[in-house]
Amino acid sequence: MATENRINFWRRNVKVPGSIQPVYGAQHPPLDPRLRRTFPKEASKSNFNNLKSKKPSSFHEFARSTNDAWDIDDEEDEDFLAAHAHHPSQPPSLHSSPPLQQTTNRLTPPGAGGPNPLEEHEPDYEEEEQQEEEEECGHINGRVVKSSSDAHLSNSSVRSTLQKSLPMRPIIPLIARISDQNASGAPPMTVREKSRQDKFRQLLASPNTDLEELRKSSWSGIPREVRPITWRLLSGYLPANMERRDLVLKRKRDEYFGFIEQYYHSRTDEHYKDTYRQIHIDIPRTNPLIPLFQQPTVQEVFERILFIWAIRHPASGYVQGINDLVTPFFVVFLSEFVEEDVENFEMAGLPLETQRNIEADSFWCMSKLLDGIQDNYTFAQPGIQNKVKALEELVSRIDKDIHGHLKRYEVEYLQFAFRWMNNLLMRELPLRCTIRLWDTYQAEAEGFSHFHLYVCAAFLIEWRKEILSMVDFQGLLMLLQNLPTIHWGNEEVGLLLAEAYRLKYMFADAPNHYKR
Repeated sequence: MATENRINFWRRNVKVPGSIQPVYGAQHPPLDPRLRRTFPKEASKSNFNNLKSKKPSSFHEFARSTNDAWDIDDEEDEDFLAAHAHHPSQPPSLHSSPPLQQTTNRLTPPGAGGPNPLEEHEPDYEEEEQQEEEEECGHINGRVVKSSSDAHLSNSSVRSTLQKSLPMRPIIPLIARISDQNASGAPPMTVREKSRQDKFRQLLASPNTDLEELRKSSWSGIPREVRPITWRLLSGYLPANMERRDLVLKRKRDEYFGFIEQYYHSRTDEHYKDTYRQIHIDIPRTNPLIPLFQQPTVQEVFERILFIWAIRHPASGYVQGINDLVTPFFVVFLSEFVEEDVENFEMAGLPLETQRNIEADSFWCMSKLLDGIQDNYTFAQPGIQNKVKALEELVSRIDKDIHGHLKRYEVEYLQFAFRWMNNLLMRELPLRCTIRLWDTYQAEAEGFSHFHLYVCAAFLIEWRKEILSMVDFQGLLMLLQNLPTIHWGNEEVGLLLAEAYRLKYMFADAPNHYKR
């Protein structure tokens, strides 16, 4: 049965989607999956009993009942291509449903106590639920579409159980500001943070930056004001010697735009048109709920970066997921010139030279990152396959209950952890958390290729209670693919990294680490 699950996991329909739909998961999660599950009506109990008699391990059946960005009809695909045939110069625009307000989360602020907030506001529950359902209706390509995750919590006993089990955090917007240092309301600059910022400035002002000391300071987070230059140094894009930096920057930026002049016109050639078409389709899905990434100027930047990288790395070419890896670099380097919220900033308002510098720096830093994990994207993606297997072995050592629970309901690690490795958890965390996470990844030796494994293990263990409470295949998959992290901030990411470091310290150097 486990073998059948692995086969059924891969969808038979591999056609390229041609219409843009809201994608829930990663950076734009829906409400808590336990609240959004669809429960059968009383009248269909007999059908429900028949379904229960089947084994709950058919991922193919689960996949057929779940809509996502890949489940697109041929007719919609033709409409998409026809539209762009008439407007080849305009990147596709996204029409997504209005953002959902997530009102529940498993985490409570440190030291919080007292009665359950959900129980205090119980009379307003019906009104809030009705409002959320109205907000969830959106217009896609001129048609009214209702989210496939729409819930019908008509069973009062189920509602009562959920109310008691889910504490509530303060409501924040679905897309919290990238510049927010903390989602829990901490002051923007404490005395300690000011001291850390001064230390960074002192390190960076040295004629020869001590990279080892810079890594140590960066492990626990980099102040926003000095993050752009620190990332350039830690990624190996800038030299430690201050006198050489301007020359290196000019040479590398000129080299990148030399690639543009030499290769970008070939995107319409027979050999490269499929690669460019896939990039062109994927870019509007990149952070679809953040206005910055839906601007034509920004989408054109991403197209150039991804296409040039793909043709310069023929062993892998472009693979879906690489588009996500550009965004943290782009946002960090853009923030160097933006004081207000980055999410709503108009990229076209910057001087052309500044736009070109941000684009070139994003390309080279993304290239440095991918150099260390390129086997994740070569044929059959062996790097990801190996990392998922290593994650399974690691979890079987550190938490036998979770491992056994997943095995009992025949949930394969590949069914949820493939995306964790392919996108470096970017689809599971808000973008502000990804940026904080990458501070540490760049400070760690082999952070993206090796330390990420322990972060994924710690991330899985973080949801131990929720995982063990799910007693069916579909419930487990829905939970693991839609983990409620929308309220996460620096505190939660810091705890996650601390646990990952503990796991690495305990297991990384153990000779029998992955052996039973």
